[in-house]
Amino acid sequence: MKSGFEKMSENTVTSAVDTPAAKPSRRWPLLLAGLCLVAGVAGGFGWLLLKPKAPPAELASDKLGLSRPDALLETHSLSQLPKDLLTVPFLKATLTEDFVFYYETHADRLGLIGSLRRIIYEHDLKLQDSLIEALFDQPADVALWRGADGRLKDFLLVMDRGGLAKLLEPLAKVALDDTQLSQIAEIKVGGDTVPLYQLTYNASKALLFASRGDKLVVLSNPAKYYDPESGASEESGHVSPQAFAALLNGEKLFPEAFGLPAKTPETKQRLSVNSSVLAMGYQRFIPNFAGLRFDMDDKGWHSYLAMDELENQPDFDFKPVWQAMPLGASACVTLPVAAEPQKPLLVKLGAEEAVAQTLTEHVAGAAGLCWYADSRLYTPLLVASLKDEDSSKLDGDLGKLFGSMVGAFEANVEESVFPVVEKQEGENHVWQRQVSSNFGPYAAKTAENPDAISGKAFMKVSLARHGSTLLFSLDDKLVDKALGTLDKRFPPMADVLPKDVLMPIYFGPDSMAQLMQQETLDSLPQDMEPVFYNAAQTYLIPKLRTLGGYGKYALTLPEGSEPDGHWQWLPLEWKAL
Repeated sequence: MKSGFEKMSENTVTSAVDTPAAKPSRRWPLLLAGLCLVAGVAGGFGWLLLKPKAPPAELASDKLGLSRPDALLETHSLSQLPKDLLTVPFLKATLTEDFVFYYETHADRLGLIGSLRRIIYEHDLKLQDSLIEALFDQPADVALWRGADGRLKDFLLVMDRGGLAKLLEPLAKVALDDTQLSQIAEIKVGGDTVPLYQLTYNASKALLFASRGDKLVVLSNPAKYYDPESGASEESGHVSPQAFAALLNGEKLFPEAFGLPAKTPETKQRLSVNSSVLAMGYQRFIPNFAGLRFDMDDKGWHSYLAMDELENQPDFDFKPVWQAMPLGASACVTLPVAAEPQKPLLVKLGAEEAVAQTLTEHVAGAAGLCWYADSRLYTPLLVASLKDEDSSKLDGDLGKLFGSMVGAFEANVEESVFPVVEKQEGENHVWQRQVSSNFGPYAAKTAENPDAISGKAFMKVSLARHGSTLLFSLDDKLVDKALGTLDKRFPPMADVLPKDVLMPIYFGPDSMAQLMQQETLDSLPQDMEPVFYNAAQTYLIPKLRTLGGYGKYALTLPEGSEPDGHWQWLPLEWKAL
């Protein structure tokens, strides 16, 4: 199934607080939604780029040849992590214990354990099977990097072996006489020389590991290890011998990369995720957002938002967005809008230089995205603001921008693109263009000229200005509803949200469950994907119904929140509505 933004870009537009919340379950629906929504909002803010105020200082890990991780897990026990996640009632109800068993029986885990047991047996090592389970029950730091497909894939694990150190020493002695275990290099750590081993498993997979004292370091992908002295470039990998040595020597290289405070003894699990993962490559368009963090202690799970300070930092005022968004959203995200001109980006997308200059100078306040169950996942409603109350003088430039950035090649249209239809009524000025797309909400046969549609469906992409408010969506019905909201003919989201609070995210589980069910079944036609369709009906749909049974939530930041420097962690507060 294609993602919403893959669908949108195919042929359409060129362009966690530590507060006394009632229960942990009241926090987690937004934890999951926030991960998805922050990623989605990036596409809508592509033209609101702003550079960070100052580059962050070079980190010790950079100097030692260790590229910055995209995620970091700090845990008191690897084997306990899945079970700790299921202590959250919301996750237990939606994931069930299959989530734990999946990791217990994963092919890679079983293959690795099987290889270790074979080595122990064939070489008559006096090690018990319980040793392997004990290895997974130790404190550890796990840094993760994204693969070519954008998913977290490669990892570097640093484990405190404790009393297991001496028990593991016999493994090294078999490295010279085993088909799966071999020594490939040596690493200098202080005055010691530490061997680096490679262990192959599951026929085609391998990992590297080295141990010294109470430290064990494991790299999941040998291709990511590089030695500058051998002539290899840093581009060939992300872990050098110097980084291995520093980690074996007990240095904490990872927390610094996430601006993290020292982990307290009470913290059992701490998961930090970089915006590079959540924004799916669009993080340069939401420069305020640095990452998310989830901590677990004896009181439960807590969450935090990392922000970066920007030049000419805009105010965090999201009220205009909530006043314009129609009631009934499945989920919403708002972010500060960069006021600094971003001409190069708009010009690259097809805008005239003068038009780009004028429009970007007038962008102000905050902008937001909302998804609706009666629309599609890839057609959210975008709301932004302009500085001037009377913004009609910008209409000419807005029309030019819309015409140059929105559209697709139409083989059956004389001008190769459908014309822009412009309408004005009172304060409302609307620009609309028909765009052929198999993901459009309108069937080709319903078009004024069906033969002109390239494919089986089309969209009516719309941009509208109502006073100083801009509206945009691939779904014209959402723009029409927003105009009705601004004209006081339809209630806004502001009517059901907390007053006088700084709220960047809203989540309605019932409406979101409907939207996700619609998208899932639409991507699995029963006549073409009967197996997956039946599996979704059996396993996924009941979980979505469970999700829909939870109440609505608002995610808020403390009053007066504003980033001051890089990687500033702000606590998130979850409010049940």
